[in-house]
Amino acid sequence: MDTKTTEKTAASKTDEVDEAAEGTSTETAGAAEAAADAGTTEAAADAGATAGAVAAADAGTTPDAAADLLDETDDEQDEDELDDEAASPEATGIGAGGAAVVSAALSAVALTGTWTGKVVAERETLIGQIKTSGGGTPAQQINEIYGDAWHSTALVNGVFALLALVVAVLVLTLPRRPAWVRAVAVAGAVLGGLGLLLSVGTYFDLFLSLPTTGS
Repeated sequence: MDTKTTEKTAASKTDEVDEAAEGTSTETAGAAEAAADAGTTEAAADAGATAGAVAAADAGTTPDAAADLLDETDDEQDEDELDDEAASPEATGIGAGGAAVVSAALSAVALTGTWTGKVVAERETLIGQIKTSGGGTPAQQINEIYGDAWHSTALVNGVFALLALVVAVLVLTLPRRPAWVRAVAVAGAVLGGLGLLLSVGTYFDLFLSLPTTGS
């Protein structure tokens, strides 16, 4: 009976030793897997850091350098916008200046007369001579030969004066015009208005009337 008890006790101890060995093996395997996982994580972190370093090296920039690059880009855009804004008034000034000079020239032509007005006047004179060549009263000859030529010249000069006045007013309504452009446009408007006034008065015989024959 003692022998059976001793055998049971020995078997129990053997089972405990086996269970302890299995637990130790399990813990060892778990520790090995945890170590492997930790190593993999560290390796992945190292690989990510290496990739970031390579990308930064390839880009050739750092965060500070990237910020500086953005600032430089913004400055260049601002300079381009300023250049565009500076170019627009210049282009406007050139066009307005040319129109102002044209207005002044047209007004001067309206006051001094034009080759076109002279040709029209001579044509009317010739027509009047043809109409009165077969006979006509002195009043008819004055009206056909002299009066029509006078009125035709006034009409042509009035057209030039009106064009000068219109162009000058348009220039004065433009924005961002330089001071000299405004001055020339004002001069063209004044001279054009004066030429238009003289042309209208001459056409309707307000300043000087046609000669009349004695009764």
